Amino acid sequence: MTFEEYCTLFESIIHTDPDNQLAPYDSAEYVEYTRLNWSRTNRWLKRGHLSDELLAVVQKIKIPQHWIVITEPWCGDAAHSIPFIKMVSDTNPLITVSYELRDSEPFRINNYLTNGSKSIPKVICTDGSGAEVMIWGPRPHDCQLLYRQLLADKVPYELIKTALQQWYNVNKGMDIQQEIATLLANGNNKYV
Repeated sequence: MTFEEYCTLFESIIHTDPDNQLAPYDSAEYVEYTRLNWSRTNRWLKRGHLSDELLAVVQKIKIPQHWIVITEPWCGDAAHSIPFIKMVSDTNPLITVSYELRDSEPFRINNYLTNGSKSIPKVICTDGSGAEVMIWGPRPHDCQLLYRQLLADKVPYELIKTALQQWYNVNKGMDIQQEIATLLANGNNKYV
């Protein structure tokens, strides 16, 4: 689906009674996650700023690329990352992007597990022949370290969510941008 179709789905979830939705959105809790994520996504789309480093790398792309974003509207990490993916992909017409739901066909996430889990979001960048150029996700490295430490410390899940939210608010999308710039520039020089 396109970003616009993804946003339409997102909005339909938050404006439809949970009793009239399919799982997991038949749960008021998941609808509330989705409502918060819609707000966060829109905040980053309005206030997020792209780094000069990332813009410079993406402007050097001279071969068409297709980016596949695997996500779900309930995913808090996606709400903080996808806006930056959207904004940067819009800066180079050689980049096309499609969005897939983790829990729907084609179930591509099964090929991109993180430590055996279906963690999202995932960004898979391919060239014109379908060869993988880069894979990123499910969250920036330092945020992932924080998450793992909180899990190891057996912190309650609600507190983990709050800690990650605070990390993203302070970081302002800088780490995801730096990581994608590095993956595109250093790991795959033949593509840029």
